[in-house]
This record gives sequence, C-alpha cells and structure tokens, in this order.
Amino acid sequence: MIEQTPDDMEITDYELYLVPPRWVFLKLVTEDGTEGWGEPIIENHAQTTMSAVREILDNYLVGQDATEIERHWQAMYRARHVRGGPILMSAIAGIDQALWDIKGKQYDAPVYELLGGRARDRIPVYQWVGGDTPEEVAAAAQIAVDHGYRALKMAAVSSLRRLDSPSTIMEAKRRVGAVRDVIGEDIDLGVDFRGRVSKAMVRWLAAELDEYGAMFYEEPVLPDNIELLSEVRPHTRTPLASGERLYSRWDFEEILSEGLVDVIQPNPSHAGGISEVRKIAAHAETQDVALVPHCPVGPIALAACVQLDTVIPNAILQAQYHEIHAPENNEHLAYLKDQDVFQYSDGFIRPPDAPGLGIEIDEEYVTNRQEPTLDWENPVWYHNDGSVAEW
Repeated sequence: MIEQTPDDMEITDYELYLVPPRWVFLKLVTEDGTEGWGEPIIENHAQTTMSAVREILDNYLVGQDATEIERHWQAMYRARHVRGGPILMSAIAGIDQALWDIKGKQYDAPVYELLGGRARDRIPVYQWVGGDTPEEVAAAAQIAVDHGYRALKMAAVSSLRRLDSPSTIMEAKRRVGAVRDVIGEDIDLGVDFRGRVSKAMVRWLAAELDEYGAMFYEEPVLPDNIELLSEVRPHTRTPLASGERLYSRWDFEEILSEGLVDVIQPNPSHAGGISEVRKIAAHAETQDVALVPHCPVGPIALAACVQLDTVIPNAILQAQYHEIHAPENNEHLAYLKDQDVFQYSDGFIRPPDAPGLGIEIDEEYVTNRQEPTLDWENPVWYHNDGSVAEW
C-alpha cells in the first residue's frame, strides 16, 4: 500500500544542470522529498531546451501531483497551440523521465515493472567506432570487439556532394570493407549515412555497400525527405533504419504506415520520453518493425532506454556511447554513484533493479561539474566550393 497522500507527491521544486560534455540533467522534487531525474536535451541547443523546460515547469507542472504522468504528458503536449518539434518534445521527454523515476520510487519498483514487467532479461548494446581513414576505423572496431561488443556502428561517409565522383563511393567501400575484414561475419555492423547522402547518390552507395552485410543503413536520407526511402528500397537488400530526428508518434506515422523502414530509432530524450517512445514502439510492433533506441547522450537517458528495452518486445539493440565496458574512471558514467549499474557483460547490459530508473545520481559530482555557460557546437563542414555540407 502507498502511504503518501497526493499532497505528499506534489512537485515543489526542480533544478537544471548543464554538464560536460553537452548534457542537461533535470531533478524534480516532491513535497515528501522524493527526487526524480531526467535528461531533456537537444544537442547544440541546450540553453534553448532548458528554457522550454522552465516554461513548462513554472507555468504548469510545479504544484501538480507527480503521479499523474499521462495526464501531465497530455497537458504538456496538447495544451499548447504550437506543439511538437525537437525543443518542446525534448523538454517534455526529460520531464517525463523524471516523473517515471518518481513513480518508481513511490512504488519501490523499477520503471519496467510499472510498464508491465520484463519481456527480456538483457539487451545487446552497440559501440560507435570512428576514424578518419579506413585503417583508423578498423583499428577502433577491433578494440571494441576485444572489449566484448557484438554489435558496432560506423559512419559510411564524411560528406558527399549532391553529385559526387566514383572515388567517394570507393572510399566508403574501403571504410566499411576494412571494418568487416577485421570483425568478421559474426559481429553486427550498423552503417550510418547520417542524412549526408543526396537522392542522386544514395541508391548507388546503398547498392555498393550491400556486399558487407550491414545489419541496417541508418538515415539513408534526411528526415526532411523521408518519403525518398521508398526510392532507396529497390536498390538494396540491407534493412533501412531511421527516426533519431523524429519527435512524436505523429512524426513516425508516415514511415511506419508506408512501410519505409525496418528499424526505428526514437530517442527517449528527444521523442517525448518514456511514455511516448512506448507508444511509438507499440505502433512499430504492429508493422513488424524493430526498435533500436537512439542514445548519444548521458547516463540518465541510457537508463530510460534500458527500462524501455526491458519491456518492449520488438527492441533488438541499444545505442550507447559511454564505453560502458569500462566503468572505472569513466568520465561519462562518473555522474552515477554506482558506475557499474548497467552490468555490462558479453556485449549485453542488464536493467538495474533499483526503484525508478534504477540509477542513483551523484549530485555533488553533478553540481561540481556543471557549467552554466557550456555551449557545445558541432563543427560546420563546407564543400570545396564553400557551400555548407551536411554534418
């Protein structure tokens, strides 16, 4: 039986922390002192996202009962005449994560138990591998495999012109081929196009890379031109993936209903949080589409992903960029009191079984590391004629 009254679970305070390398952490506090943590962030727009979080909390959520998560999600989304998009949905996402963290602590149960219980015991994770040359990315892939990862992801290209030369296609083949030669055929390899490839080039590139047996091509086209995926399909046998830059179930409607992808990649810190990604995944399941949650951000977001992976039947793999095989002296996991909480082993991680998101934030460390003026920016790339390239 829950001892708290609704008044005890009223949200009374919050704190936002901007921390290296580019993350925003949110702490919600209830009347009885329960704390919930979330990660509302859009890369390159941390300050803007934080402003949106403050607007929602100050104008609506502070003073409300923290336990009514679905009502609050609907109010945060539907009570605004202008809705959706990366900033507002990321703000809602981090708040939603924090509310689920509170809910789990209220019931003394991990979030996955409140969402219906386990569909699996562990989830495989992939490690990003990078490098400027085929030799460098192959060496990084070998290190990752040596650390126990059974799935990797890499970029196919740096930048391409709208109409590029055969040499750029050959360079992409050398990159992917060098990695495949090193890791063999038993390791899964995701190949990320990052939306850098034009309609004119993507069919050619996709067909040429088929021989390397990628588990999926990620963002073969920009989400702005998502309908072009239908033109890529006839030219490749490799499964297609997209969704890291889609922010709600309505954004995913076209690619799911039109059968444009085989894998979706919503980010629970961008796409409305735990509540929304669960609904997106359920829609994908009806279309026999797999889920690989995107998570190039912090450990709170990863914890939210793992809670979802545990209950979603069509989840097949989890993104992470934390070098999670080595929790000791790990600057990304140092924000957690227990840096080994995800129990990495043999390429898998297990869901934490502590209440809420299952992690405990080292708030003293977070406070000491916060940088209120931190302003991370990705590089701006240019073609040789001076025009701006996709990053």
